[in-house]
Amino acid sequence: MNPRKKVAFYTLGCKLNFSETSTIARSFTNEGFDRVDFSEEADIYVINTCSVTENADKRFKNIVKQAQKANPHAFVAAVGCYAQLKPEELADVNGVDLVLGATEKFKITDYIHDLSKNDFGEVHSCEIQEADFYVGAYSIGDRTRAFLKVQDGCDYKCTYCTIPLARGISRSDTLENVLQNAKDISTQGIKEIVLTGVNIGDYGKGEFGNKHHEHTFLDLVKALDEVEGVERLRISSIEPNLLKNEIIAFVATSKRFVPHFHIPLQSGSNAILKNMKRRYMRELYENRVTKIRELMPDACIGVDVIVGFPGETEEQFLATYHFLNELDISYLHVFTYSERDHTEAAIMEGVVEPKVRAKRSKMLRGLSVKKRRAFYEKQLGSRRTVLFEGENKEGYIQGFTENYVKVKTPWNPYLVNTLHDIQLTKIDKDGLVRFEFIKVKKYVSV
Repeated sequence: MNPRKKVAFYTLGCKLNFSETSTIARSFTNEGFDRVDFSEEADIYVINTCSVTENADKRFKNIVKQAQKANPHAFVAAVGCYAQLKPEELADVNGVDLVLGATEKFKITDYIHDLSKNDFGEVHSCEIQEADFYVGAYSIGDRTRAFLKVQDGCDYKCTYCTIPLARGISRSDTLENVLQNAKDISTQGIKEIVLTGVNIGDYGKGEFGNKHHEHTFLDLVKALDEVEGVERLRISSIEPNLLKNEIIAFVATSKRFVPHFHIPLQSGSNAILKNMKRRYMRELYENRVTKIRELMPDACIGVDVIVGFPGETEEQFLATYHFLNELDISYLHVFTYSERDHTEAAIMEGVVEPKVRAKRSKMLRGLSVKKRRAFYEKQLGSRRTVLFEGENKEGYIQGFTENYVKVKTPWNPYLVNTLHDIQLTKIDKDGLVRFEFIKVKKYVSV
C-alpha cells in the first residue's frame, strides 16, 4: 500500500491569505493528503504569495529554498497575488513547478496529477477580468482565532496598490453562506472570528453576481451578532469612508463584536491623500476616531500609514506625524512606500530617496511604540477578558483582551484557547501586560 502523500503550506501577507490557505489545505485533506509543517519533509509545498510590498516579493525565493532544503525532490506550487501579477517571474524561480493565478488556486488539486519535478514552472493564470466570481474561505485549526472571508477584490483605484490587479473586482459572499461558515467555525470550539476581505466595508456588492448591494456591511455585522456559539467577533481593516457611524454605534452595544478597529489612514496630508486617490480627507478620519472614542473610550484603534509616497515633502510628512501624534489612537502599522509595476504612483514625479523613506518609517514606528504604551497604561487597573493563544514563547503564554491588549503569564497548556476574566496590573519590560485572574479556575495554577 502506498503511503499517504504529505503537503505543507507557507502563507505570506494578510489574514485573507491565511483564510484561503486553510481552505486550500482542506481540499488536499479531502483528497487524502496529510498536512505537515512547512519545515518538515513533504511531497508538495504550496506557497501562498503576497505582493503588497516589495519585501514580500523578495521573500518568495528564500521560501522556495527552504522547501528544497527540506526535500529537494518535492513538488513546489505558488498561488496568490504575486502568482497572478507575475506568473512567469515566479515560474522562472529555480525549484518552482506550478504557478496558479487568482481563479485557479482553489482548484489546485485538479492540476496535480504527477508530482514529478518539472524542468520549467507550469503556469495557469487567468486574465484578472475573469476573476468575477466568489470563492468562500475560512481558516480553522491554524490559530486560536479563525479568519472568515466575507468579501474579495476591490473597485477602488488607489494609485499605489496592485490588489485590484491581483484579485479583481469587488464581490461578496452571500449573507446566508457567511452565517453558515460562522456556525461551522463555532462548532470547532474556536472562540473568536475575525472578519476579513480586501475591502470588507464594501460587503454586499456582487453578493449574487451583480454590482448592486443586496446587503450592507451593517446588515452583515447585525446578523453575525446573533450567531450562537461565537464568543467574539472582530472586524479587520476597514476603510474610514465605509466605517459608518451606524456601524460604530452598533459595535458599541453589540453582544459579540469587540471594541477594536483597524482603519487605514495612509497619510495625514490631504494633498497626498488626493494623489493616492483615497476616498476621504483627514477630517473624516478624525471624525471616525472621535466617534469611536465617544462611544467606546477603551477601544483599540489601529492605523495603517504609508511613508515616502511620491511627492511627499518633509512638511507633508510632518503633518502626518503631528496628526497621528495628536490623534487618540492605539498603534500604527507603518509601510515604507515601494514602487509597484502597473500602478499610477510608480511613474509619478517627486520620488522620495530610500534613505529618507527609511528615516520617516523609523520615526513613525517610534511613535507607534509610544502610542501603544500610552494605550496600555490607560488600561491598567481595568477588568478585561483574555483569550489565550497556543504558543509557548520563552516560558510564557500570551493572549489578547477584547480591546486588543496583549498580555502574558507563565506557560500553562490548560489555558490555550480559553477565556478568562482578568485585571490588568502592570506593563512588563517587553511591553506586554501582566494581570491577575479574577475568576480563577482550578487548572489555572502553574
